[in-house]
Amino acid sequence: MEIKEYALGDRVEMKKKHPCGSFQWEIIRLGADIKIRCLGCGHIVMLQRSKFNKQIKKIIKEDI
Repeated sequence: MEIKEYALGDRVEMKKKHPCGSFQWEIIRLGADIKIRCLGCGHIVMLQRSKFNKQIKKIIKEDI
């Protein structure tokens, strides 16, 4: 099993498109659940970490 590493503020690309047409999301909360914000329309969704790990396509790291 692959362990994915991500942090607050990271942008991620999901496998499925949001109804607004965007694939990209920003992580705004980490824990047992992960809260993400759509970069297309600003909609906020909270997912279980296991479900999030299955739906993520790639991580676009933020440069600090």
